[in-house]
Amino acid sequence: MGYALTVKSQVTVPKAMRQHLKVAAGQEVEYEAMPDGSVRMTAAASKPADVEDIRVALRKWRGTGVLKQSTEEIMRFTRGEDAMR
Repeated sequence: MGYALTVKSQVTVPKAMRQHLKVAAGQEVEYEAMPDGSVRMTAAASKPADVEDIRVALRKWRGTGVLKQSTEEIMRFTRGEDAMR
């Protein structure tokens, strides 16, 4: 069975193929042109998170603590009274 391209040259990957590749929305796939004219589609290997990617992801949480305590108060609470010696 064939699938028609949209006006943007896109095609929907059928559910059975997504399940076979174990990919979900937002995950990347790779295409490889084969010598016989066919195309191989595989799930893209996940890359380890870059330190800067992690920093960017964590920036949205900056200043969102719900406790109105100073760092010293939190340290004493988590490590005991002698934490600030």
